[in-house]
Amino acid sequence: MFPTEPAAVNNGFGALLKNRGFMLLWIGQLVSQLADKVFFVLMIALLENYPPPPGLAENSMYSTLMVSFTVPAILFGSAGGIFVDRFPKKLIMVGSDVVRGLLTLLIPFLPREFLILLILTFAISTVTQFFAPAEQAAIPLLVKRENLMAANALFSSTMMGALIVGFAIGEPMLSWAKDILGEEYGQELIVSGLYLLSGAIMQPINFKEHKPTHEHQAKTHLWSEFTESLRYLKKNRLVLNAMLQLVTLYCVFAALTVLTIRLAADFGLKEKQFGFFLAAAGVGMVLGAGILGHWGVKLHGKPLPLIGFLLMALVLGVFTFTHNLLLALILCALLGVGASLIGVPMQTLIQQQAPPTMHGKVFGFQNHAVNIALSLPLAITGPLTDMLGLRVVLVAMSVIVAAVGVWAWKNTRRVLQDVI
Repeated sequence: MFPTEPAAVNNGFGALLKNRGFMLLWIGQLVSQLADKVFFVLMIALLENYPPPPGLAENSMYSTLMVSFTVPAILFGSAGGIFVDRFPKKLIMVGSDVVRGLLTLLIPFLPREFLILLILTFAISTVTQFFAPAEQAAIPLLVKRENLMAANALFSSTMMGALIVGFAIGEPMLSWAKDILGEEYGQELIVSGLYLLSGAIMQPINFKEHKPTHEHQAKTHLWSEFTESLRYLKKNRLVLNAMLQLVTLYCVFAALTVLTIRLAADFGLKEKQFGFFLAAAGVGMVLGAGILGHWGVKLHGKPLPLIGFLLMALVLGVFTFTHNLLLALILCALLGVGASLIGVPMQTLIQQQAPPTMHGKVFGFQNHAVNIALSLPLAITGPLTDMLGLRVVLVAMSVIVAAVGVWAWKNTRRVLQDVI
């Protein structure tokens, strides 16, 4: 069930292609997403040039670097959303790209010490926490209400595409930059250029957004704004329910990231080839998002999230009895389709139901909650698999996902009845 009222006319992706502001935002975020993925590959590649500190092994350097890249999302997710509601969204997005580009460009000119690399990685990841909620809050400002489903479908598909393509082309792109632009600063220059290009693309966008008064900003403290978002979510159970479904979706994918390493070995692949399964799921998400974007209006009124959860549960259950690699990849693609049936409608619902003055805080809290929730499945999936076995874990996940889907569907219907 998708509780939104579409307009009589909706041309899907066709209407978006004619929207200059949205297209600039979409292309800009695509370039920025690509820059994020290539930047991460760059950080891993640079480690071989940095001597490990005393008492820190080489493998521990990789783990420490990943922690410095992910911790800011947990610490500053909600803070980024609060600033989005206080300042112009274009300023935040373009400014974030410029700051990240300049910080990346600093790397070859600083001493090659691991601590400095950690600080820069932490800083760039922190700035990203301001870009993400601003981007989500900007979509409703540029797109009509009836086209939000198609807009979110396009963003979801390209975000997953950037994830797949970014990690795939990151190493070849950096090698090319090193050969053409020089070994000393070529790699950093190409990543910095992507960030700056993203900012330049979004600069011409004109936003019509609500501007809070200086008196309101002066009287309202950051902590009170954070608690305001919690009060809003407690009051608006429809938005809270949608957010819980998104958090569940990301938790499933976090657990699958760990499980695919074991799955790769079971299907005769090398452990480092686990990305094949994630890539197949990404292709499914792109396909599902494309279906929703083009035929979203015809699917209005259908319980899309429930279908998505049940499809994911079915795939997880069947996976335990699959021994053919091609069939496993097809199942991963179906899993991605199910994920898109949850993610796109729920993200659209939040954008439509939350008032513009709350968009930044709501999306900031959403990013915060997702990143905190991701840590639990990442931490326990591996030990549980070692203790119980891969098949038991997959079946348990199947049952949990199906139960969450049914609960969310019933809860949404109950909330809608109370509203009506």
